[in-house]
Amino acid sequence: MSNHTAVITGSTAGLGAAFARQLAAQGYDLVLVARDGKRLRMQAESMASQYGVKTSVIVADLVTDDGVAAVQERLADRTHPVHLLVNNAGHGLATDFIDSDLQAERDLLRLHVQTTMELSHTAANAMARRRGGRIINVASVAGYTPTGTYSAAKSWVINFSKGLHSQLRSRGVTVTALVPGLVRTEFHQRSGITIKSAKRWMWLDADDVVRQALTANAQGAATCVPARSYQVLTAGLRFMPDSMVQWAVDKRTGSPDEDAAEQRVGADAAVAEYGGGDGTAEPTTEAINTVDAYKSAKAKSSAKASAARAARPPED
Repeated sequence: MSNHTAVITGSTAGLGAAFARQLAAQGYDLVLVARDGKRLRMQAESMASQYGVKTSVIVADLVTDDGVAAVQERLADRTHPVHLLVNNAGHGLATDFIDSDLQAERDLLRLHVQTTMELSHTAANAMARRRGGRIINVASVAGYTPTGTYSAAKSWVINFSKGLHSQLRSRGVTVTALVPGLVRTEFHQRSGITIKSAKRWMWLDADDVVRQALTANAQGAATCVPARSYQVLTAGLRFMPDSMVQWAVDKRTGSPDEDAAEQRVGADAAVAEYGGGDGTAEPTTEAINTVDAYKSAKAKSSAKASAARAARPPED
């Protein structure tokens, strides 16, 4: 059995619990991190009993300096080195930005951005010093779309991880951004988020996502987008101008007023072609369908605007 150790934040549910199960099955000793001490200790006992690995817990609120410091102390321990860090802890917000409590917005950014950065910094220094180690930062496909603070934070995680991967790979450290779509976990329920009109293919199994993430990280990949459907979808985004991506997001959420939609429709002349990417691959079917829908909306919006102008009484 391996004598390697993994630190997993947000370990008691969802992807974090799946990481714990699969790493324990591989023989990793576990350091489990979460806020719920009772649930955390039950998980640690279960992992130790089922897989015969050593487990320890850190009860910590990772939106606080003290909570982060407790995990950093363990990551920096030279006598008991950590070989794999999984930055998984996270939550979403069910309200739009201006309807959210400002402290809730601060906490979201603290957890997803600052905490991820701080724990990665401590782990990366210790791993680079030993010339070996692995970090997995859990991001989201939402990071490729403009849907609010959560998507902005996950966009940061993706780019941060890719940059750190480039900096550390020559020192024996692999950093991977895990970029899943919708996953069957407690995440949305805990965050008070209702997902409507999501198709069956959009929902991924947590164990499958984690299996692909661990494989990609072991193979030295900078990013991992689980499931072919999401790989196609995210690849298609490369061919879409920003205004088109925003239109597609607004269409799904039903948020824009018609005037704003009309302004965006006319904002980008590049939409008339199927290009917009870097020319290294053909546009995907998803990209083409989105462009076609966008152009149809543009035509309808233009016709409506023309009709409205025609109906206005002449000015003296």
